[in-house]
Amino acid sequence: MKWITREHVKVDRVACPWLIRKFIDPQAEFLFVPAAEVQAKAAELEAIPYDVKDAELGHHGGKCSFEAILEKYDLGEDPALALLGRIVNGADTDNALYHQAEGPGLNAVAEGFRRLGYEDDHQINAAEWIVYDALYAYCREMVNQGKPNGAFQP
Repeated sequence: MKWITREHVKVDRVACPWLIRKFIDPQAEFLFVPAAEVQAKAAELEAIPYDVKDAELGHHGGKCSFEAILEKYDLGEDPALALLGRIVNGADTDNALYHQAEGPGLNAVAEGFRRLGYEDDHQINAAEWIVYDALYAYCREMVNQGKPNGAFQP
C-alpha cells in the first residue's frame, strides 16, 4: 500500500510512518511531496494521504494524525500506543489537549534530526524511527508501572 504526505517531515510525519510500518502495513511505501501536490498525487497513485489538510488521517479536534491512525485502525486499545499518541500530539501541536510533559522533548529531538544533514525525508524517517522504538518501550514500561499518562503526570 502507498501512503503520501507533505515533504520536510517532522514529528507526526515521522511517527505516522513508524506506526503504519510497525502495526498496520509492514510493506508500506511512503511518498513525500510538496503540500499542494498531495491530494492530486494521492488520487493518481492510489495512495492514502495522511497529515495533510482535510485528510481523514489528519488533525481533528486538537488530535494529531498519529491519533487519527490509532483510531481508524483500532490501535488505541493498546495503552502504550495511546500514551505515545499523547506524546506525539504534545510535540506536534501546542500541547494544549493533554499537556504531555514528554512532548516538548520529542519536538526538540525531531528538530535536531532536521538539522543533521539528511538528504531527504526517507533518510530522516530511517534515522529517527529508533526514537519511536525507544518511546514505545518507555510507554510500555509506564503502563506496566501503572502510569498510563507517563512518568511526569500527576
